[in-house]
Amino acid sequence: MHRMSEQHQAAVEQHAARFQQDFQRVRREVQKAVVGHHAVVDGVLIALFANGHALLEGVPGLGKTLLVRSLSQALSLDFSRIQFTPDLMPADVTGTTIVVERDGGRDFQFRKGPVFTQILLADEINRATPKTQSSLLEAMQERSVTVGGVTHVLDKPFLVMATQNPIEQEGTYPLPEAQLDRFFFKLEVGYSSREELGEILNRTTAGEGATIERVLDAKSILSHQKLVRHVMIAPHVQDYAVRLVLATHPQGPFATPMTNKYLRFGASPRAAQTLVLGAKVIALLGGRAQVTTDDIRKCALPALRHRVLINFEGEAEGIHPDSIISNALETLPADARVPA
Repeated sequence: MHRMSEQHQAAVEQHAARFQQDFQRVRREVQKAVVGHHAVVDGVLIALFANGHALLEGVPGLGKTLLVRSLSQALSLDFSRIQFTPDLMPADVTGTTIVVERDGGRDFQFRKGPVFTQILLADEINRATPKTQSSLLEAMQERSVTVGGVTHVLDKPFLVMATQNPIEQEGTYPLPEAQLDRFFFKLEVGYSSREELGEILNRTTAGEGATIERVLDAKSILSHQKLVRHVMIAPHVQDYAVRLVLATHPQGPFATPMTNKYLRFGASPRAAQTLVLGAKVIALLGGRAQVTTDDIRKCALPALRHRVLINFEGEAEGIHPDSIISNALETLPADARVPA
């Protein structure tokens, strides 16, 4: 059994070099257009290789849409963009059944919506009503769309890269918790630094636009997604991910005082899946075939911040989910036995 484990580890490490190379190639192409935001770019790529969806939040003009569009240009995948607005209807996303004249009679025909693609940019997703936002639920989870009782399977890989403005912005609707939970990572896009703003001006007001080359196709992405699943994780490391999720459950056995005081609901089992899969990608980037607790910790904020719900007291005091998650990271031991 031990020898099989060593052979498995050697096989994963052998393919890790190609994974690192492809990851860096895509990152370089994206950074031709996107200045700075290195953690956000890496977060989007981790979600891509873990076969997950990413939600980018920030005020308008910070480059969220540019980042996703640049990623689509670096990949040989079908790409669609939906600009979410208050009058957008679910059928505008999934498609609709229409009546067509055929051989002197009438027939029903399904006309596919923009969701039938491989990379879907859901731009300003929280400007549409919750009803329209929810039209993506089945596509994001089951990678299929059901219209008129008929289920249509989407092509692989299928990734939703959504952008949203902060909830406090005028004309926005909070995403339903069920939809938020389906996003692998929530990445917060902040302001650029002085040097980055200068470089943005150099690229956009003086020179020509960046030329992004396609460096990765669907077959390679699916192969890398499969490789990620084969990265090993020791029982105590997996238990650390489990305990980290349980630390967000108010009144639970691992809850911190901050959790009990400021959280209404904790993270779901999808959060634990996200922590492990994201950590496996990070392990591969380090050329390793085994996950460490540090890999788990690096995924904690983007994996958990949108899966916990602040209570009234926390909102009144302006508590951010990141503060509660960071507190759990600081206080949770890296290795502990599961209580009986």
